[in-house]
Amino acid sequence: MAAYVIRRVLTAFLLAVLVSILSFLVMEAPPGDFATTYVSRLVMQDANPERTDALLTLIRNRYGLDKPIFIRYFKWIGNILTKGDFGLSFSWNKPVSSLLRERLPITLLIGVGTLVFLYVAAVPIGIFTAVRQNRFSDYFFTFASFVGISIPSFLLALVLIVIAFLYLDFPIGGLFSPEFQDAPFSFAKLIDLVKHLLVPIIVLGVSSTAATVRVLRAAMLDELGKDYMRVARAKGLSEIRIIMKYPLRLALNPVIAAAGWQLPYIISGTVIVSLVANIPDVGPLLYRALLSQDMYLAGAIVFLLSTLTIFGTLLSDILLAVSDPRISYESATE
Repeated sequence: MAAYVIRRVLTAFLLAVLVSILSFLVMEAPPGDFATTYVSRLVMQDANPERTDALLTLIRNRYGLDKPIFIRYFKWIGNILTKGDFGLSFSWNKPVSSLLRERLPITLLIGVGTLVFLYVAAVPIGIFTAVRQNRFSDYFFTFASFVGISIPSFLLALVLIVIAFLYLDFPIGGLFSPEFQDAPFSFAKLIDLVKHLLVPIIVLGVSSTAATVRVLRAAMLDELGKDYMRVARAKGLSEIRIIMKYPLRLALNPVIAAAGWQLPYIISGTVIVSLVANIPDVGPLLYRALLSQDMYLAGAIVFLLSTLTIFGTLLSDILLAVSDPRISYESATE
């Protein structure tokens, strides 16, 4: 078990290095850079054309954009590993790390809240639909799951925002209502924060919850028809105890394995939802960075979001090794 975890951690580290290279190359792929984007805006504002070339050279020298790409990459990744410094944001003229400290906790808060909503809703519904197979409740949740999987998140966000604003009198947009914006933290302010985050969490959780319900239902149906279930019933065990002790533990394996892509999917989904709901997290930050070709800011966000995929997969592998002792990981790697 320990050797397996060590191998997985080393593999995750090598993948993270590869992801950092790809993230940097993706940010370098579009033609031009921040300097050319900034100068082109000045030209559109009828700036003096004779000064644009000098300004272009000055900006490139200031931000190191005149150096070869491999030098910029090694300086960037070296500062990340040694100092935790992701570089300087060109458009904000601030360290990227300070911007991430301001916005990333909000994104993680929404992501964790979505994960809680996902498993609290998906696990009971998945069990219920499997036990009530081919009944009205099963058909209802099956239809709702297909709708939840197919509906685009931005469209669902717009619909929920309209419903919450017009019919439920829920606060929409931002993190706090105007009266709590500069107020000291209190229980009332916490409740206001929860109300503002409720719509983004539901929007992000609907699709993942629907998919998890389908996966758990299918896994439960495979287990409910096996011989050990008939033996357990013959021993006189209660139905709830049988389901919770035997088939559910086995059916949770694909749900645990899915955590590898659920976490990055939820976090990356906040980018779109936060733009629609006006949440000040990394979503608007990434959008603005891509428009202005702020390569260090955009590269850092893409790198962190991509690293979540690696971390999620590593976490799901470890959880599977702990939850199911039948899986022999040692022999699988030989």
